[in-house]
Amino acid sequence: MIISITALKGGVGKTTTSIHLAAYLQQKAPTLLIDADRNRSALIWSREDKLPFYVASQAGSTNLIRQYPHIIVDTRARPEPEEFKDLADGSDLLIIPTTPNHLDLDATFKAVEQLQNLNANYKILLTKVDARTKNGKEAKQRLKEAKLPMFKTEIPLLVAFERASQRGVIIRDYPDPRSKFAWSAYEAVGREILP
Repeated sequence: MIISITALKGGVGKTTTSIHLAAYLQQKAPTLLIDADRNRSALIWSREDKLPFYVASQAGSTNLIRQYPHIIVDTRARPEPEEFKDLADGSDLLIIPTTPNHLDLDATFKAVEQLQNLNANYKILLTKVDARTKNGKEAKQRLKEAKLPMFKTEIPLLVAFERASQRGVIIRDYPDPRSKFAWSAYEAVGREILP
């Protein structure tokens, strides 16, 4: 299965989603995460060599692809329309992470416009949802009214995700009382993709 994580805006949890879905899929079968972002965030996250799956650059992944049943692609932010077409053609599923922030949602709607024209298989994932505010509920309602495919599960806003990346681990392996809750959210997303 090839899953590409893409968005028209940075800062929406694209790399965090890529890392954690790769960790989930690795429990099912060997998984490769291809870091196709210019920032190389997934490669930086993997420097400590503590992730349970392999991370490669886009250029370095060519000979590896055949060895892995599951591939996650962490794409660059703001792909061009022709890149969207390539992603739609080459992926079994495109995941568009978005925060409940109005500007991020607006970028998500623009991405969806492009993907609908390509008949792409995509799904929206709400990320960085602050349970203390009603922004998450309002964003979910807005996406539902637009009849867009979305994950039932939302990813919580937690500083622990950033701290886990600094240590080079997934959230499950970061010592924080909320880590289990955060990991269970990504597990739930994973089960929506591959039970």
